[in-house]
Amino acid sequence: MAEKSPDPSGSSARRCPALSPGERLQPSASGSSKWVRLNVGGTYFLTTRQTLCRDPKSFLYRLCQADPDLDSDKDETGAYLIDRDPTYFGPVLNYLRHGKLVLNRGLAEEGVLEEAEFYNITSLIKLVKDKVRERDCKTAQLPVKHVYRVLQCQEEELTQMVSTMSDGWKFEQLVSIGSSYNYGNEDQAEFLCVVSKELHNQSYGTNSEPSEKAKVSGARSLPPSLNLCC
Repeated sequence: MAEKSPDPSGSSARRCPALSPGERLQPSASGSSKWVRLNVGGTYFLTTRQTLCRDPKSFLYRLCQADPDLDSDKDETGAYLIDRDPTYFGPVLNYLRHGKLVLNRGLAEEGVLEEAEFYNITSLIKLVKDKVRERDCKTAQLPVKHVYRVLQCQEEELTQMVSTMSDGWKFEQLVSIGSSYNYGNEDQAEFLCVVSKELHNQSYGTNSEPSEKAKVSGARSLPPSLNLCC
């Protein structure tokens, strides 16, 4: 005689015990777990096999398929060890999840491109290259601003100032303004030195000051220099 199944709504029904996070990640008897744990450069990522298998030609697809030609180690928690930068793996993983490239502030497209090429995710490689090309074209089309600075110096300080200019500053013009200082019986000639700098993709006011090397060391009571932008 067939044994009668207990009524699901009755008091004899029993709840299955809750599984711990570690137990949920263990492969079941009927197949592998759908969850995969990755240790990328010391940072852990948890995702699904379906996500990692978006691109059948990628390193991550081969990792999930346990490719015998792929030498993949695991740490003590069972996570796959990948010696790459976790900062840029995040955008790569999110791209595999939803198909969009999202970069947090401070991350460069070139960093994502490096990781996409390592994991061999062809669609992401093409997307990032297109974005880099588009960004570079926009930068090249921006007008170049010129900032001019007028410095006052004495004759004995002139050579040092011109020879030590840096940070992109270039000498433009030298104007004599006569003698203003007298040391003993000798007059010291005074000059106005005009220097310039190109600013690419920057708003005026940032990085418009020359470095200390472009200034005269020990100059006495120089009037404020003039910044001109065009």
